[in-house]
Amino acid sequence: MTAPTTAPSTTAPSTTAPSTTASRAPAQRTTAPTASAGRTHAVVDTELGPVTVVGSDGALAGVYLHGQRHLPPPSSLGPRDDRTLPELQEQLQAYLAGDLQEFDVELAPLGTAFQAEVWAALRRVPYGTTTTYGALAAAVGRPTAVRAVGAANGRNPYCLVVPCHRVVGADGSLTGYAGGLERKRFLLDLEAGRATLERLVLEPPLLEPRASGRPTG
Repeated sequence: MTAPTTAPSTTAPSTTAPSTTASRAPAQRTTAPTASAGRTHAVVDTELGPVTVVGSDGALAGVYLHGQRHLPPPSSLGPRDDRTLPELQEQLQAYLAGDLQEFDVELAPLGTAFQAEVWAALRRVPYGTTTTYGALAAAVGRPTAVRAVGAANGRNPYCLVVPCHRVVGADGSLTGYAGGLERKRFLLDLEAGRATLERLVLEPPLLEPRASGRPTG
């Protein structure tokens, strides 16, 4: 599908940035991403293809698009149970139908403290707008850590719910997306009110080659 002719407005995440004196990402991990105790997963059929929803004791421990980059090992998802987080499944369908702008779900703690900070800032990027890697880095108080922010954005385990698709390059280009640029275009068009399902192609080449040194989402 073709790129939007009018780009969504670009905005920085609405947040009060912490001190900017440190640019190093903390290494402490809050929860091991491969732990499967207490987890189950469901597979939801959507306009974007099958979406895997992972639940952990009632909280959301992952949303993954079929064929995306950085998929966790299947052993970390727990057994399949399509009753997993039914309210979130309904929210996903409503969002992809253009009827929901914000998800209401508790997130299970994942990743490092720095990654969690970036993902929290992503949730503050308003529906129908975009932000840049530089603005996101400034929003978490680490304006020089653009590449680290890009890496955290690309490792977002809560696809769609934490809207990493709303991050674009400084020049407005789509740059990368773990789920593929066709999906990213579709999601931005959806939020701008101009999505066209008939033109969403989910066949190879879905995932574009990664450009060296460029952040991907």
